Amino acid sequence: MKKITLILVIALMFSTNLFALETEDIKGAKDNPLISRFDNSVIVYYNTVKWDTYILPVSKIIKVEGQNAWKKKLKLEGEVNRIQYVTDKNNNASFVYMNYLSALKKSGWEILFSGNGSNELGNSSYEWQYTMFGEGLDLGDKFGGKYNFRGSDYAYIAAKFEENDTSYYAMIYIIEKDDFTMINQDIIKVKNPDLGLVTAKQLTEKIDKKGHLALDGIFFETGKATITEKSIPALKNIAGYLNNHKNKKFFIVGHTDNMGNFQDNMTLSENRAKAVMNELINKYGVDKNQLQAYGVANLSPITSNSTEKGRAKNRRVEIVEQ
Repeated sequence: MKKITLILVIALMFSTNLFALETEDIKGAKDNPLISRFDNSVIVYYNTVKWDTYILPVSKIIKVEGQNAWKKKLKLEGEVNRIQYVTDKNNNASFVYMNYLSALKKSGWEILFSGNGSNELGNSSYEWQYTMFGEGLDLGDKFGGKYNFRGSDYAYIAAKFEENDTSYYAMIYIIEKDDFTMINQDIIKVKNPDLGLVTAKQLTEKIDKKGHLALDGIFFETGKATITEKSIPALKNIAGYLNNHKNKKFFIVGHTDNMGNFQDNMTLSENRAKAVMNELINKYGVDKNQLQAYGVANLSPITSNSTEKGRAKNRRVEIVEQ
């Protein structure tokens, strides 16, 4: 796994009275390798659950039939790592939030939703913590903590990072308490579906029958059109099929899920389709007259985008017979 370490980019204020009772991490605790801690903070709670469900809010809190709810949230399934940090109260929620948000962006994480304070998050900190960590989503007792999630000013970040067959989601909840600021960090590790590797035989059978096929085994760097080395076996199989069917022409079509900006997804899907086409032509000897590349973003999903498994299936490159 590639380790992405976040570097906090703003000089921090120091206090000579930093937690008389909590100056060292609890025994057995460690930072998650994907995200480094806020400077001058201490781990007071640490827990990893190998597998569980996790509902991640990615929108403002709203009222639905008089009850607090989120217009948009993700249902995740996977490993959950919870770390609670505390830092000096001079490092208020806004300051900690600004550092985390900047560092996540610089390290290639996709910000799914973020907000600082009631105006941006939709309600008071009490309403948010009760609905998310209390009787609403029950994310408090479910994964534990040294301190409760109540306080005054607060901030929230939901972010995502992808690496080949795994998606990582970060939930950063920052709350000001009477004597300190608490940072609750949950990292949810979701294994994407194992799509396997399409063989030349499968290409022949599927295309002859349906006229198109998703090119499983093609992997890109997160948010980019750069093909990784893990894709070489699949590219060889695809090239083998194409070179044995020189009398046929095909479209290479890129698809995305529905996360993010539509126009950005259109560009990304087209660039990924072109990257596959160019790889096949330039490295594997496929006739350039056989192929054309297009991107359609999330206009043609094969399943619902409401779950991570569904979105993983919808992020694909297909070969379509002309």
